[in-house]
Amino acid sequence: MPKVDYRLNAIVDVDAIGGDKDLGQLALSSARGGATIIQYRDKNSPTRLMVERARAIHAALNGTGVPLVVNDRIDVALAAGVEGVHVGREDMLVADVRRLLGPDAIIGLTVKNEADARAAIEADIDYACIGGLFETPAKQNLQPIGFEGFSRLAPIIRNVKPDLPIGAIAGIDLARTPPAIAAGADGVAVISAIFRQDDPQGATAALLAAVDAALKERT
Repeated sequence: MPKVDYRLNAIVDVDAIGGDKDLGQLALSSARGGATIIQYRDKNSPTRLMVERARAIHAALNGTGVPLVVNDRIDVALAAGVEGVHVGREDMLVADVRRLLGPDAIIGLTVKNEADARAAIEADIDYACIGGLFETPAKQNLQPIGFEGFSRLAPIIRNVKPDLPIGAIAGIDLARTPPAIAAGADGVAVISAIFRQDDPQGATAALLAAVDAALKERT
């Protein structure tokens, strides 16, 4: 069994949803709606503030069973005592992350191209997330790969690691969730489709239902 249920990754992105919001309450709403993993992403805040926010989100999720990973910042993940990290190939080497965080930590890896996909095969990771599929406000310099690109990259990993969860990210909303799953994704990673909605919990529930229905149809 995979360590991570990656059907629905709710990304608490401070730049996208605003640092003045109650991030812990937002994360809890998504967990109650059915998010299976939550990521805290913060590219510009001071380290101390990031640790405080990560701790607050983690505390809000206590008892839900939903793990929290921190984007990029292994130091923040360690200080806040969260379940893991999500890194890209330009960040710390996965082998070094694993050495620092230990065997039980969740480590996710971004896959943007064939070189990244091959790196995912070799790395000691718990999930891969392929993207970005579409334009999104969170990634200004994105070169979208679309469903076609996802369908090309996912099998590179899947043929070697058939049990590794593979997600789709960037510009995914309710309408794009079924085709993302049909293209081979095990789940989706979203920001706006949850945290820019009037009812984050309801939006999460609708997304998870769409993921589950598409997975059932695929199998």
